[in-house]
Amino acid sequence: MNILVINAGSSSLKYQLFHIENDTVLAKGRVERIGMETAILVHEPKDKPEVHEVSEILEHTTAIRKVLALLVHPEHGVLASTAEIHAVGHRVVHGGESFKSSVLVNHEVKQEIKRLFDLAPLHNPAHMLGISAVEANMPDVPQAVVFDTAFHQTMPAQAYLYPVPMALYRKHKVRRYGFHGTSHNYVSDRAAAFLGRPLEQLKLITCHIGNGASCAAIEGGKSVDTSMGMTPLEGLMMGTRSGDLDPAIVPYAMGKEDLTIGEISSMLNKHSGLQAISGLSSDMREITEAMEAGDKNAKLAFEMYEYRLRKYIGAYAAAMNGVDAIVFTAGVGENSEALRKRVCEHLTYLGVEFDDAANRTGRGLERRISTVNSKVQVLVIPTNEEWVIARDTYDLVQSTTH
Repeated sequence: MNILVINAGSSSLKYQLFHIENDTVLAKGRVERIGMETAILVHEPKDKPEVHEVSEILEHTTAIRKVLALLVHPEHGVLASTAEIHAVGHRVVHGGESFKSSVLVNHEVKQEIKRLFDLAPLHNPAHMLGISAVEANMPDVPQAVVFDTAFHQTMPAQAYLYPVPMALYRKHKVRRYGFHGTSHNYVSDRAAAFLGRPLEQLKLITCHIGNGASCAAIEGGKSVDTSMGMTPLEGLMMGTRSGDLDPAIVPYAMGKEDLTIGEISSMLNKHSGLQAISGLSSDMREITEAMEAGDKNAKLAFEMYEYRLRKYIGAYAAAMNGVDAIVFTAGVGENSEALRKRVCEHLTYLGVEFDDAANRTGRGLERRISTVNSKVQVLVIPTNEEWVIARDTYDLVQSTTH
């Protein structure tokens, strides 16, 4: 079965085409700058040259149509016809309390995703554009949605509720939801397999560290706490997001700088984090290079980032009364040797014995970067959210046909 996985943004679209039985990616690519005359389409078919196109793509329906045309193109394609695409899976950021697992798309599901627009105004509307674009191009193909929040629906009330008037939860569902759940789910499964132990017996702290970043405390295979909250702004310091701060800063800064709600939101989401402190970049690679070259602001940004990550690891070890393994994943977690080293060197109180040589080798592979005898194991596991989406979509389609 061939599953097309789509991650639609407001002006972008990423895709991968999986052949499930063979566990292979037949093609992948992205469309950027949707809505402009100079939109960019990059198509990477398996065992064939990449395709780069610049053209006018004004909306997602056209973007999907161009992607489908490339997938069946005589020279650049990997399928004989679009009839060989058996299902489409979508990433959806916010499922609220409504969705505790992945589901097939129907009218009720679409209406509920729309109802949740207020909780994820930058993401859910874009995901709906992707769903609608597929419907317009392939109306008879089943679609599934996989929610970033679903994995964290196992959190107990003591972890997901905020200490504010309960009316805000009852009326408006103000609570912690958590994100990156697809990634935390995947790497926790892989960690158990790597360690050769049942997931149900493990206490794991998974660190999805990319431009957006979150930690999760996973006990017995279930999320019991996570750093992102009602929105992806809470928690760790990130590339351009502030993470945790005193909530009184918001009205204070608005008053002092005469900022609107939209402006303060933009400041905290798009102009904070590594970018704000370094004054240089939101990219950890550039921050590390500048720090090593003697840039004091880059050094401060790196140290703040690492310190806050380390605090969350300590908090989650306390929350679960112990930890068996710590997992690094996503762009920064998988690639920043310097960050992993700094974190691990400050976790000796947990019994972490760091293996510097292992930390510097094996990029792109699942590996252990602690010693074999370390009381707490430390792993690097490349995430694969798209594979989880493809697998869930396959399972849902199979369950309806058998």
